[in-house]
Amino acid sequence: MQRFDNSPETALDWYRSGRGAALATVVETWGSAPRRVGAQLVIGGDGRIEGSVSGGCVEGAVIVEALEAIDEGEARLLEFGVSDEDAFAVGLACGGTIRVLVEPVGEVLPEPMLAELVAARAAREHLAYEVNIDSGHRSLRRNKYPDRLRMDRSGFEEDDKTFVAVHNPPLRLIVVGAVHIAQALVPMARIAGYDPAIVDPREAFASEARFPGETILTDWPDEAVAKLGLDTRTAVVLLTHDPKLDDPALQAALEANVFYIGALGSTRTHAKRVARMQAAGFTDAQIDLIHGPIGLDIGASDPSEIAVAILAQMTAVLRGKA
Repeated sequence: MQRFDNSPETALDWYRSGRGAALATVVETWGSAPRRVGAQLVIGGDGRIEGSVSGGCVEGAVIVEALEAIDEGEARLLEFGVSDEDAFAVGLACGGTIRVLVEPVGEVLPEPMLAELVAARAAREHLAYEVNIDSGHRSLRRNKYPDRLRMDRSGFEEDDKTFVAVHNPPLRLIVVGAVHIAQALVPMARIAGYDPAIVDPREAFASEARFPGETILTDWPDEAVAKLGLDTRTAVVLLTHDPKLDDPALQAALEANVFYIGALGSTRTHAKRVARMQAAGFTDAQIDLIHGPIGLDIGASDPSEIAVAILAQMTAVLRGKA
């Protein structure tokens, strides 16, 4: 199952069902607050909830405020911390403070705007939701806040009034080569929030028994990646050691704007790979995007450790640290 926050979709469904809904969003944190900025909780007018703004610490108080906000049709900006008796009573971590914006759907967050946001998310668009806390002006922004989008970093702008909630497509991982490393990497990547797919035309390797419950494609790699699609939220990891399998997917990844390409093999193997890509007409700048040998140098030896090194390098590249 893909790990992806579907709070906007849930809020829209609940609102359209007639029960009413509000979105509660973490807009600022200090200290040891347990959820990151942008985390969301959906509250239905009937009291049902989905999601989290604090891992359970202040949800009760937020629900009460949200139900009142739905009735009144007004937004609320809440703050909880250890100095707040209500928050302390429900166990907010020592030193932690969070601010939560509660927006009833319809009266505050317009239903057409929420529907547009949901449609954009379904189409794997990169989008930012912008709200001015003082004026209440709300808008959806495309082609703005590139640094926030790249870093998945929601938060206030320098004016301390404009809050920007980042809505990126789910991260995807395409693994070419259903080998032992892939068996360790795929579940690790899923825990880290990726939606993985395994590509290998060798059905003995790419089997349900070896990858239970996962998306498996036994097409030739270039055909498989074409079916899956490649974009800036996609990582491609090549693990077969076989140029006949790795290279078609590698060339497709180099032609697309994927955020990470990693290829298994020694320095000597990678040098041969580089030569093949040069012969295929790729530029040095394109070839430099290939991480090979793959993974951070942590001294990894067995498949599980190599998988850790790969996932760590993917994360570093995604967050602009490598």
